[in-house]
Amino acid sequence: MLIKKLGKIEKYETYIDTAFSRGTKQVEDKRVEVKGKDRIIKSKSLELERVRIVKKTLINSLNKIFEAFPSFDELHPFYLEIISIYYDIGKLRKSLAGIQWVRRKIEKLEDEYSKQIKHAKYVKDINPIRNAFFARVDSVMKQIRGDLSLLEEFRRFDKWLPSVKTSSFSVCISGFPNVGKSTLLSKISSAKPEIDSYAFTTRRLNLGYIKRDIGEIQLIDTPGTLARFNKMNDIEKLAYIAMKNLANCIVYVYDKMEEYPWKEQKKLAEQLEKFKVPILFYLSKTDLLSREQIEEVKREVDVIVDCEELVAKMGEVKDKY
Repeated sequence: MLIKKLGKIEKYETYIDTAFSRGTKQVEDKRVEVKGKDRIIKSKSLELERVRIVKKTLINSLNKIFEAFPSFDELHPFYLEIISIYYDIGKLRKSLAGIQWVRRKIEKLEDEYSKQIKHAKYVKDINPIRNAFFARVDSVMKQIRGDLSLLEEFRRFDKWLPSVKTSSFSVCISGFPNVGKSTLLSKISSAKPEIDSYAFTTRRLNLGYIKRDIGEIQLIDTPGTLARFNKMNDIEKLAYIAMKNLANCIVYVYDKMEEYPWKEQKKLAEQLEKFKVPILFYLSKTDLLSREQIEEVKREVDVIVDCEELVAKMGEVKDKY
């Protein structure tokens, strides 16, 4: 996830109601302090406090939102490309800029109306000034109602994003759907991915880690990829983006038992060469194959059939990286 700890981003009316309620409560608490003072002094003191609390409450809420979001200019290309599938990053930037604009506007309004309250000559003039401040603040907050909605939508989406370590040595596990990629991940790491018997079980990136003397290897189980890179769906794009931006090595999983023709599996393996990283080939479900079938595959492809050997090979690639 990219967004720091942040609760639900509410509708603008909720922030307004909360701020006004806190302002009223603070004024009630302050009445004891100003008891016995001149009426106009008391009225000014109470309404200045109300205006101050409304401003402070709204700005604190807006700051929490703005500060929790990442800087899109500094995001790793992996995240930028994934987000771009679903969102217009330009609009997200504009929404965050809108939050900042409203924050500055509320500060100016508080300063402007506080001065008016301080300079008021009659008690009857003070409440109308306060009400005018409330109306202006409400109007300004209303202007970002769409921005708040978009940012809340993105906050929920952010929970779905994988928390990859973009600086780690990464191995992407690739192959057709249901060939055993998630099973392999669970065998060679402590990861517990969702595994089932139907295609496209992996609908996001499953992560696992291998600890070695020379450092950590990050394993990324990518959604099943079909051999049609120019017509990818969103699930397949996740795999492509991960391999393009994160892979230091690719483990391609062959499956002699699965429905996908051997010719198509080889074709996809050849397409992975475009990523220009080392590729290791692994043959899954060997417990269901005869020795003759395994040897037949080995004559055609330099496949690895043992998990320990595969991990050792990944370590060798990392040593050279």
